[in-house]
Amino acid sequence: MASILFGQRNLCVFPLRRHILDEVYQHGPYNCTIQRRWKKPVDSARTRLEGRTRDHKLDKLMIQLKNLRLALDLHELISQQRNKYASLQLLSRWRHEVGLNIEIGAFLKKYPHIFDIYVHPIKRNECCKVTPKMSELIAQEDAAIRENEPAIAKRLKKLLMLSKDGTLNMHALWLVRRELGLPDDYRCSILPNHQSDFSLSSPDTLTLITRDENLAVADVEEWRAKEYTEKWLAESETKYAFPINFPTGFKIEKGFRGKLGNWQRLPYTKAYEMNELHPIRNIERLEKRIVGILHEFLSLTIEKMIPLERLSHFRKPFEMEVNLRELILKHPGIFYISTKGSTQTVLLRESYSKGCLVHPNPVYNVRRKMLGLILSGCCGVDEMDSPLWFSEEHNQESSNES
Repeated sequence: MASILFGQRNLCVFPLRRHILDEVYQHGPYNCTIQRRWKKPVDSARTRLEGRTRDHKLDKLMIQLKNLRLALDLHELISQQRNKYASLQLLSRWRHEVGLNIEIGAFLKKYPHIFDIYVHPIKRNECCKVTPKMSELIAQEDAAIRENEPAIAKRLKKLLMLSKDGTLNMHALWLVRRELGLPDDYRCSILPNHQSDFSLSSPDTLTLITRDENLAVADVEEWRAKEYTEKWLAESETKYAFPINFPTGFKIEKGFRGKLGNWQRLPYTKAYEMNELHPIRNIERLEKRIVGILHEFLSLTIEKMIPLERLSHFRKPFEMEVNLRELILKHPGIFYISTKGSTQTVLLRESYSKGCLVHPNPVYNVRRKMLGLILSGCCGVDEMDSPLWFSEEHNQESSNES
């Protein structure tokens, strides 16, 4: 019997049989009937972020805004040079500082409406200068910001009223100055003109002096009043509700509508109400208050969006000491997190329609024109403009050197 089993003819069949047996008895022949224990799927903020319903229009917008942000960073570097131009060799050293992961020349040539690339008449190297069209838009943005000083003061005052003790860190405000529409020199140009409203109690702290209760009306409160009067809804349906706009393709599971309706009617301490007067002991009401504060914060920004990492600087003053990303992902009808553009950005869903702001403002309109130069790419570039510009630049440099 052994000679039959272990004969030369059957030995070549054993490797195949062994492979089959290993698949059948993965845990051994005596453990094949043992029930395997399947791991429970992990439910965390990271898995919910990966599995969320994507808004492709907002994601596309964030990619476009990333390219505009890179172009503005390069403009800032070029404008710091003495003659307002820089060689491509010099710009290539700053490539990683602005977060550019491609060759500097390839990026600049993609946007001829923003950057002029030319061969220097004397040094014979490739140089770059911002186009007059882009420089004009940047000047328009600065003018729109400075002409809107009363709105800036109102915005700062409302932010200070949102904080628990009426103070905000100056570094945190500096990080979100573009989102809030603040000029770079707001510390010298805006704050001294409104000393009756707020002051610098210390070099790094902005303090509210007088609280204006007329400003203590959140943006969502105006929406609720409009819904109540125009749609004839019951007061109980709108008193604590938020506008809900789910992205296309969002799957509504069984029981979701009932939970959402209960959450919409849940009372909470509103954004501008003092939390000390109404202590919150219910976790759901606390989270809804944080949703209200975050909603108001985004409503005060120019483009109704803010990078998620910069929100961390406002967690303590706004009493939002929870996992903000996890909380935002719980409310996909109110907020949207986009991971495009090399950063995670929080957007207010109700403020956007087809990738554009529903209610634009002057600063946003100018930034949209800048984005139009990014989107136009190489279209409509007049090749005859370059030689004229080279000769003008050469004559200007010759006069400067003489």
